[in-house]
Amino acid sequence: MAAVGDLRAAVEAACANADTDAGASALAAGEWAAVSREVVALAGRLTQACRRRGWEDPDLVRMARRELGAEHVRLAEALAEAIAEVAEPDGFLEAYGRRERLDRFGTATVVLELLGLYGRLPAITPLAAPTGAHPRPATGGHRMLGRIRALLAKAESTEFPEEAEALSAKAQHLMARHSIDEALLPAAAADGPTARRIGVDRPYEGAKALLLDAVAEANRCQAVWSSAFGFSTVVGYEADLEAVELLYTSLLVQADAAMHRGGSKSKSFRQSFLIAYAGRIRTRLAAATDEEAAATPEVLPVLATREVAVASAAERMFPSTTTHRLKGRDAEGWERGTAAADRAALAPKPKLRP
Repeated sequence: MAAVGDLRAAVEAACANADTDAGASALAAGEWAAVSREVVALAGRLTQACRRRGWEDPDLVRMARRELGAEHVRLAEALAEAIAEVAEPDGFLEAYGRRERLDRFGTATVVLELLGLYGRLPAITPLAAPTGAHPRPATGGHRMLGRIRALLAKAESTEFPEEAEALSAKAQHLMARHSIDEALLPAAAADGPTARRIGVDRPYEGAKALLLDAVAEANRCQAVWSSAFGFSTVVGYEADLEAVELLYTSLLVQADAAMHRGGSKSKSFRQSFLIAYAGRIRTRLAAATDEEAAATPEVLPVLATREVAVASAAERMFPSTTTHRLKGRDAEGWERGTAAADRAALAPKPKLRP
């Protein structure tokens, strides 16, 4: 059997949305070690092609989770590791099939579905690289972000609102301090905005994207939602991007917990709940930002310069965007979502020292 030719033909058929059964049968009947080598090699070529079209490795795993199943996600993760390894991948498929309790046909089917997805992914806007040419000095940022994550995790898990408020207030304080310290480093003038993709998962993606946009705006970033691919691209400075992802994740966890504590389980209720929640969070964060600016006018030139740079970078990456408007139609969901946002563990940022 010509394993290489059969595999390539099967993947081409999968990329064209053809029935994968014939291809899976051909692969399953082949010499498994040879097929395994070609799978890893072809996955590497397809991954490189995806990178050239703007996709990052985490995006590929996210798309597998969005479009396929859990077994495909685990295959995507295992292939990423195998591609990076120097060792011969002869036993890759056998090991994967054993972990998943799949026979050869089942394994080959999952392989073709995943690689077919990779082959069909279109070109997207690549992430912007930092514009600064100088390396940043070590500032203890990783330790700071670790402390912030730990605080937010505790805030999400506690059943006591007062404790959640105190923990989140501390996390907010650390985020603000980390952001301003990064902005005022001597090397900061040489740096520029970058971007990262943050997943916006089903269901109710529009409302979740709205929440992410509110958090991004409050942290001097801009978010552009790619509804077809389940993520938003957030443009901003690295420290602010980290704060956006941490705070968005925490607020989303709190919203989900509040939404499931009571009220209807209907789609209309939950959609309205999350839209109202996002709108009220935007108002609260905007008020906190205004208070911060009024209390620390000496840092305004630095912040204004960064906001202009972020806007310019976002315009270069996304010269054409459209605006989506979402409406909540369930009155109870709207009321409960607003109330949950008022209770969400969130505190105004402390004064920032230049």
